[in-house]
Amino acid sequence: MLFIGVSFFTDKLVTPLRSVVSTVIIPFQKGMNNIGLWTSGKAATLQEISEVMQKNVTLQSQVDALVEENNQLKQDSYELTRLRDLYILDEKYPGYTKVGARVMGKDPGNWFSTFQIDKGSNDGIEVDMNVIAGGGLVGIVTQVGSDSSTVRSIIDDNSNVTGMLINTSQGCNIKGDLKLMDSGLIHAMSFKTDVVVRDGDKIVTSNISTKYLEGILIGYLKDVKLDPNNLSQSGYLEPAVDFSQLQEVLVILEKK
Repeated sequence: MLFIGVSFFTDKLVTPLRSVVSTVIIPFQKGMNNIGLWTSGKAATLQEISEVMQKNVTLQSQVDALVEENNQLKQDSYELTRLRDLYILDEKYPGYTKVGARVMGKDPGNWFSTFQIDKGSNDGIEVDMNVIAGGGLVGIVTQVGSDSSTVRSIIDDNSNVTGMLINTSQGCNIKGDLKLMDSGLIHAMSFKTDVVVRDGDKIVTSNISTKYLEGILIGYLKDVKLDPNNLSQSGYLEPAVDFSQLQEVLVILEKK
């Protein structure tokens, strides 16, 4: 009751003090409130950033998994295409027994001039067996181990293949040349002067070849002209096989 009574008489004295206190305290309260709101906002922002970063890590992991899966699907698709091509090639030469092999190594350089495959004598492979892939003739087996073999391709400098025009059976000699292969070609030589040769004519292995089975496509002629000696014609041959990307081949399990 005393304090209640005093409050009635002291109200006029307290009012100025209240005004002063309000002038000082309220701005301070507002400042503290703004600091609190700013701090709270920053904390919320940091929390959101943390959540976004965590989601980003999760999403990046999913993206990496999808990219890897996509790459694997592409690789499987390419392999399926190559194996389909081998199957089609196998159907082109139904008279021969064959075994499929993977290329597992090659000599240094851009081209598969000589390379190793993962099949050998345990699989029935012998020296001088013909090797095919893609569109036709790849080369010939030169060395055989129990589980691997070495193949010399027709583009190698030491390779010579007796060929013939598929439409006339006129003979020629196909000579490998790695330097010339940079332009996608090898030598086609020793055509008779009276033989009509056109760009794009097919050359296959000849029936008189000593090591190559007859009738295997070697490639397509280009720029055949009369030699300086006027006794023969020579030009170039574009191989039917892509010798920069060999991965699987077929080995014919028969010899000439």
